[in-house]
Amino acid sequence: MKKLLAIAAVTFVATGCASSTRPGAVGVTRQQTLWVSSEKVDKIAADSYLQMAVQAKMQGKLITQGPEYDRLKAIAMRVKAQANTFRDDADAWHWQFALINDPKINAACAPGGKIILYTGLPRTLHLTDDEVAVVLGHEVAHALREHGREKLSQAMLKNTAVQIASVAAPGAAGTVGLANQASQLLFTLPNSRQNEVEADQMGLELAARAGFDPRAAITLWQKMATASQGKAPPEFLSTHPSDASRIESLSALMPTVMPLYEAAHRR
Repeated sequence: MKKLLAIAAVTFVATGCASSTRPGAVGVTRQQTLWVSSEKVDKIAADSYLQMAVQAKMQGKLITQGPEYDRLKAIAMRVKAQANTFRDDADAWHWQFALINDPKINAACAPGGKIILYTGLPRTLHLTDDEVAVVLGHEVAHALREHGREKLSQAMLKNTAVQIASVAAPGAAGTVGLANQASQLLFTLPNSRQNEVEADQMGLELAARAGFDPRAAITLWQKMATASQGKAPPEFLSTHPSDASRIESLSALMPTVMPLYEAAHRR
């Protein structure tokens, strides 16, 4: 029985591996766990986005016009216009942009192209257009890379691992607990950080191709580091790598993305 369950688990894992995007100039090629269908995830994302937008509107927090809205949405649209660098179907996504008047230092882009930006991020950190583009590029990259879908698929794997352990050793609570912990260690934490690194890399390329100076990523994360000193980090940083390691990694990518930025200005 244990052998059969092990074979079933390996088969389950093997059938769900793929890469959701092309490598781009930054070369993101990791195989992902993608069992949950993109249609299901996109539907969940669209419903959640609508609910958040409606709630913000009812609270009088949804901004839909004015110079600030026009500026931030224009940056978002320039960044998303480069999404086909990594996947062709992104052009057909129903892209939406919501600006919410809230002091949160946060932003997001849900699967299917649902961008949310809280005013606390650009206002509190006094972000330039280039810095905003780096933030939005990072978030759009999460959507292109289907990190949300990947996280749901990983949760499925976690539940499956627990079920297999339960059948293989019925009544052995310790075994189930170990399987649960191992699943969290192997899939949740490492992939969370890895996903952030991928979004950094791809987002930097998106911003550069859109004609925004990728060197703004360095000043952006310096501002983020300052904002988190002596207090809980901004929500935007909750699962991200340390500021120092992030700045080092982004700096190493400049020789790759600066030519893309320069080419965008020659067009």
